[in-house]
Amino acid sequence: MPKPRTEMRFAAAGPSAGALWRRALLRAALAPLVVLASIVALAPTADHKYNVYWHGGLFHDDPPRIVPDTLDSLPGYLRNGNFRPLGRMLEKLVDLAAYTLGDFGVPANIGLRLVSIAAAMLLGVATLVLAESVVCRGRLFRAEPSTVAALTPFALAAGLVASGRSSPVVLFGGLYFTTAALVLLAVAAIVRLGRVRVRHLPLLALGGAALAAVNELTYLALPLATVAVVARGRWVPGRRALAALWLGFLPVFGAVRLVIKSYCDTGPCYSASDVALRPASLEAFPVRAIAWLPPLQWQSAIRGGGALSALTLVLALAALAVLARTAQRDLRRLGPVGRPAARALAVVALTLIALGAALASLSADVQQLVAAHRWGQGWRDTAVVAPGGALLLVATAHLARPRRLVLGGLIAVLVAGCAVTATVNKRFRDTVMASPVARLDDRLAQEVADFDPTAAGAARRCALRAEFLAVNPGGARVARRFDTAFDAAARQRAGRPFCPVTGRGQGR
Repeated sequence: MPKPRTEMRFAAAGPSAGALWRRALLRAALAPLVVLASIVALAPTADHKYNVYWHGGLFHDDPPRIVPDTLDSLPGYLRNGNFRPLGRMLEKLVDLAAYTLGDFGVPANIGLRLVSIAAAMLLGVATLVLAESVVCRGRLFRAEPSTVAALTPFALAAGLVASGRSSPVVLFGGLYFTTAALVLLAVAAIVRLGRVRVRHLPLLALGGAALAAVNELTYLALPLATVAVVARGRWVPGRRALAALWLGFLPVFGAVRLVIKSYCDTGPCYSASDVALRPASLEAFPVRAIAWLPPLQWQSAIRGGGALSALTLVLALAALAVLARTAQRDLRRLGPVGRPAARALAVVALTLIALGAALASLSADVQQLVAAHRWGQGWRDTAVVAPGGALLLVATAHLARPRRLVLGGLIAVLVAGCAVTATVNKRFRDTVMASPVARLDDRLAQEVADFDPTAAGAARRCALRAEFLAVNPGGARVARRFDTAFDAAARQRAGRPFCPVTGRGQGR
């Protein structure tokens, strides 16, 4: 009697840990791109109207000049209650990057948004790396990522709403998204540190001092890192590194705040960075702690009414569906997240939200927003509170140890939220671009990008200058700022002033 044939069954080989990580990081970068693509043609606002041309023109041919230029201006900023030397260098680099895209025919209005979107993509990656640094017990990137990696990109992207003109999605996105990404990556690195040697302590102290010299967002890095190290149960190996970082940070932070206080006690300071500790701060804190919620931000983005674009919604859903499909397909290969790890992530998320809300509640500008009941209005704290809110949503979902089918459903819900965010962002862009001022700013950007050295070009630019001064109140102050900024760009592009009748040269 013939023997029965034995069938050898081999399990289908799944993707490697490296492939899973590459897909997770790609989703983390692309989800913000989808929701922000609808504002890529948003006109520059506020200081962006000038700074991209001023910084671009000054530093295009000599980028290292950014360092001495910033240090020379430091005393003036201190007298106005501001200390951000490294942050201002980063801001100038961001503006220079946007301006340099003009070498390839990209106007500054588009260049600013492209740089801002790139920074948001970096923030998406940083948020994912921080989440995995908290929940992963082994060596990061060696094993497969956890199911947290499937949800985090969409949870963050849904919160990237153009919720008002002060939102980092609209204003200084390149600066504040990059800064927030640096904060999250620094915390992730500190969380993963083992025991450090004595020779490394001076470098860590120098890193702490650097965190005190960027801007207000980087002040949050060390408190967040301290909580994250404790929540993850790594206090013993991490305490020496944290002590060195704090020892570098506190002297710089304390000395600078004392100097600023002495100046601000005797004269007016820049209100956006001034500390206003008063009862209104307590009222503002809980409002800012929930301002990251997408529905609140959506209301702020569409304030004033108007139609939403069904086409934008459909296109965003289509693009996000591709990303969601890869996330759902990877779910069965991703590592589980236990309750202790989910709790640690929730603690880190709540701390990040609380720190960002506390920072915002000390601002007089934010206190006025809260008093006006503009609860979903974006501000610079959104750059850190939005990742905190995303991580809180993801951690809360994992506290119940959901089945992978439930996680797939949560991905679908978050994708829908992302599509709505993309749609309201387009609505905000349409509202801004309906303004003659915004359309004029776009024409100025195009004029600089396609600089016409002929007499006809000069006449056209002088007409644009006159129109700009007519629609932007401020008189001689605005005229000086316009000529300084646009002459710097024009002289870099063509060796001549923007408007030959009024050009003031390269001086500041």
